[in-house]
Amino acid sequence: MEVFADFLAKIDHPTHRVRTEEVLTWVTKTFPSLMPKIAWNQPMFTDHGTFIIGFSVAKHHLAVAPERAGIIQFSEKIVQAGYQHTNELIRVKWDSPVDFSLLEKMIEFNILEKADCSTFWR
Repeated sequence: MEVFADFLAKIDHPTHRVRTEEVLTWVTKTFPSLMPKIAWNQPMFTDHGTFIIGFSVAKHHLAVAPERAGIIQFSEKIVQAGYQHTNELIRVKWDSPVDFSLLEKMIEFNILEKADCSTFWR
């Protein structure tokens, strides 16, 4: 989690900082083979040099970015979880619970789908 320390320290709202740290810690523990990094000023995780999932902090939500393929694959479950989404990200409102089961499925999907990917993005 050291790699995310500066990013987390810059989150002014204490509740948002705690929630973001909780999610990043969960990903780190659940998927220890993923490489945590900061790129484009955002925390993300990669596997063999390819993007798996990224996060960003907004005023009203934590944004989860599993790439467009992840959004398409899980769009119905994203809506069922009560989250809004665009083609590129999912908005988890700060006062909403994190659906860690859904997050786990999205990460597993990207790891499998990108196992032979030699580029950062799809």
